[in-house]
Amino acid sequence: MIATSMGRLSGAVCYNRRSRMVKTEREYRDDIVQIGRLVFQKGWVAANDGNISIRLDAGRILCTPTGVCKGMMDPDDLIVVDYKGNKIFGRRERTSEIAMHLTVYEMRPEIKAVVHAHPPVATGFATAGRPLNLALLPEVIIGLGCVPLAGYGLPGTPELTEPMLPLIPKYDALLMANHGAVCYGEDVFQAYFRMETMEHFARIHLVAELLGGAKALPRPEVDKLLDSRTRYGVKAKVSGEPGCPVAADETDAGPACALAAPRGEERFYVTRSELIGLVDEALKARGIA
Repeated sequence: MIATSMGRLSGAVCYNRRSRMVKTEREYRDDIVQIGRLVFQKGWVAANDGNISIRLDAGRILCTPTGVCKGMMDPDDLIVVDYKGNKIFGRRERTSEIAMHLTVYEMRPEIKAVVHAHPPVATGFATAGRPLNLALLPEVIIGLGCVPLAGYGLPGTPELTEPMLPLIPKYDALLMANHGAVCYGEDVFQAYFRMETMEHFARIHLVAELLGGAKALPRPEVDKLLDSRTRYGVKAKVSGEPGCPVAADETDAGPACALAAPRGEERFYVTRSELIGLVDEALKARGIA
């Protein structure tokens, strides 16, 4: 038996989408521990990286604490915080990144769980300043649309979530520049599976680049896949945002889901041929070419 924020073996009223039954807080603790082990086993975190949370009710969030390996957690390690991030139950301390989870819950009332980790290949794209926004795989287009890249923000500060604010309402998975990734869903398993899909997509994308370049699907095929969501019963937030995903005939227009420009600065894109032309002109101006 374990203690919970509502007493021993509490029956906190939380709806389980997967089994269509009400789950207790203990069961949700077990779910987070299970997901933590999966995230650790897959190599998406190292040492004490990452954090996981579940919305229990209108006043409480169950989450992983700071300073704990996600693959070695015990249900009693988890803590409960309110919607201001204040700890209301638990023996350990809260993570400094809890504000990111609170922001997602505030902006997306339907979201019940958040998973944040550092999956290596997807995070590699994030550190290279590249979103996962090409229309390459039907499953990704249907399930996620694309995975945009939020600008860098200092971890543990409000700067972390600021670049994410325009993206959270529109997407279910985000890359975080020079940091990692965050996914969310109707339960912690859906949030985890979205991150698994994202990392799998990143690996395939990387292999395609190594083999000479990924070939995106044309826009008509992308639209068919987006329209098929109803047939497959997929409830994805993205319903065809402009440039997300980027189809084959749109690749020269630049990635619309790219890193947001710094505040007060305008971002613009050029094609490969235009960039080559600009470089040639600059070299000639300096007498190099």
